[in-house]
Amino acid sequence: MKLISEEIQDAEYLVEETNGKKNYKIRGVFLQSDIKNRNGRIYESDILTKEVDRYSKEFINKKRAFGELGHPDGPTVNLERVSHMITALKPEGKNFIGEAKIMDTPYGKIVKGLSDEGAQLGVSSRGMGSLVQKGGANYVGKDFYLATAADIVADPSAPDAFVEGIMENKEWIWDNGEIKAKDIEEYKKYIEKAKSIQLAEAKANVFANFLEKL
Repeated sequence: MKLISEEIQDAEYLVEETNGKKNYKIRGVFLQSDIKNRNGRIYESDILTKEVDRYSKEFINKKRAFGELGHPDGPTVNLERVSHMITALKPEGKNFIGEAKIMDTPYGKIVKGLSDEGAQLGVSSRGMGSLVQKGGANYVGKDFYLATAADIVADPSAPDAFVEGIMENKEWIWDNGEIKAKDIEEYKKYIEKAKSIQLAEAKANVFANFLEKL
């Protein structure tokens, strides 16, 4: 299965004050079905609806639907980086409207600070699934697994497009109930170790090596 993430840039960040205390929330379209998104992928309505139902029952209803700040490179939610809790995810036409509460965690406090300073933030869903190419689009398969309905990203287009593509092309497998990544990890480590002045060269080397293995 592939790691799949989709960015939504028009999520609304709200600040509501009650008894002198500020409550920070995110509200907007978190997921979309039956349309080709900007990543060239299509989530069929029946597949996405079924997975959202599972996610709602197992995570949202049990108050454990968390999201992180930044662009995580795997499908597992890291509790140390949790910034918010998704509290609702409801269908509205072909969209799923979500709402999340910014938590009083270290990363949640960063989000609150960014919001207070007027930062433009987006949200990005994260999941795993197989892809089937049909008619110029990649259809997400029936094995789609939603890891989180929304991570918070400062700029959805910020990660280098190629590096993001490498991470999405990593294969993820279930191993005795644990999600594990197959090889490509060395690519990421190689790029991370490169000094800034060598970054372009490192990416070029990884790209060449990646093409050789296609």
